[in-house]
Amino acid sequence: MDFNDIQNAWNNDKNENVTLPTNLEKLQAANTPLDKIRKNLKNEFIYQIISIVVLAFVPLLYGFSKSITILYFTLFSIFVAICVYYLLKLYFFYKRINNVMLNTKDSLYETYFDIRLNMEIYKTFGFALTPFLVLFLVGLMYFEISKTQEIVLNNLQNSHLIILFVLIAFCILFMGIALEWWVKYFYGKYAKEIKKVLEELKEQ
Repeated sequence: MDFNDIQNAWNNDKNENVTLPTNLEKLQAANTPLDKIRKNLKNEFIYQIISIVVLAFVPLLYGFSKSITILYFTLFSIFVAICVYYLLKLYFFYKRINNVMLNTKDSLYETYFDIRLNMEIYKTFGFALTPFLVLFLVGLMYFEISKTQEIVLNNLQNSHLIILFVLIAFCILFMGIALEWWVKYFYGKYAKEIKKVLEELKEQ
């Protein structure tokens, strides 16, 4: 190889690296939405733990009888088990994105699909808790009403049962819509920003 060949090879290397700074800038731009996802996840853990602790004191706050307290904590223990299972999954996801280095397109792809997967896991988590939250709300309403007037389940009229079922259906529908909005607002819009960076990188 003579001097001209070496010079041509050097020039070709420089031309191939011209777009590298732009790619690096785009990869670094993806860190901003990723940081926001990390922050939201961290806050989620705090809120979830506080909520579980508060719910543990509900029988004491409302003065439940012994039989109702036993029933409450039976459901509450199942509720906590589900929370622990899903919170551990989200915690491991948080650890992964906390340690990720977005220095290549492949790492950005992996992170994006990991975010999308855990958004679905988060939705599943919410839907798994919805029946417990509905039971909690209905039970709390029943307890409050029974303080002022005597209510016996066997004496409930059909109209009362219809109202109860409509209320339960409305609560489930409302929680489903609220959950979709929550995931989209706190995680979905940042996932879209990362996807936009991926599409820009693909075009180059």
